[in-house]
Amino acid sequence: MRISSTGEVLTIYLNGEIDHHSARAMREEIDKAIDFNMPSLLILDFTEVTFMDSSGIGLVMGRFKNLQKNGAKLHLTNLSDNIYKIMKLAGIERLAVLEKGA
Repeated sequence: MRISSTGEVLTIYLNGEIDHHSARAMREEIDKAIDFNMPSLLILDFTEVTFMDSSGIGLVMGRFKNLQKNGAKLHLTNLSDNIYKIMKLAGIERLAVLEKGA
């Protein structure tokens, strides 16, 4: 996972598998970055995510709740077709902007 902050935009470049083994560490690191940067927009970039189970949905929902405290927005970018479908089925489009990858 790589973190980039520009102004009020915090971008997290996720990679590898998001499952119950990896999600906890990802959540903790993302929350630290949110607390430190206080972004108005958090972008989670899924370009390099190779697999995601329901832990990924929990990761997104928890970050949304964390961002709500400060009125920040959440965007999920470069979603594969499969992850996009999972996010839509889970209703994540009500919490975040969803963008498919190229």
